[in-house]
Amino acid sequence: MARILIVDDSPSQLMGIRRIVEKLGHEAMTAEDGAAGVEAAKRELPDLVLMDVVMPNLNGFQATRSICRDDSTRHIPVVLVTTKDQDTDRVWGMRQGAKAYITKPFNEDELAEVIGQLLPG
Repeated sequence: MARILIVDDSPSQLMGIRRIVEKLGHEAMTAEDGAAGVEAAKRELPDLVLMDVVMPNLNGFQATRSICRDDSTRHIPVVLVTTKDQDTDRVWGMRQGAKAYITKPFNEDELAEVIGQLLPG
């Protein structure tokens, strides 16, 4: 069982993604904006982060960059899960350090596949 941090400002998205993560047998933790997500990543050191992009305080691109460049959290893979579906958004997200990019609405199998690919062992 892995520990997965879900960062999204939408309660319905948090609940939906949490349900999928727990159905896959993993422990889910949540944060409601990018700043809280960065703090939770440093505090909890999850095995994977699922990060929305459009959020208040610190957007997902900024939060991903912060997690991927901090010595204590750079080993944690970040997956951007967002409605931003332009090629430039995808390229920018990957340049911030994201390991994968999923656009909403996504299907459960797609999310499960990416989670499986990025978790150790």
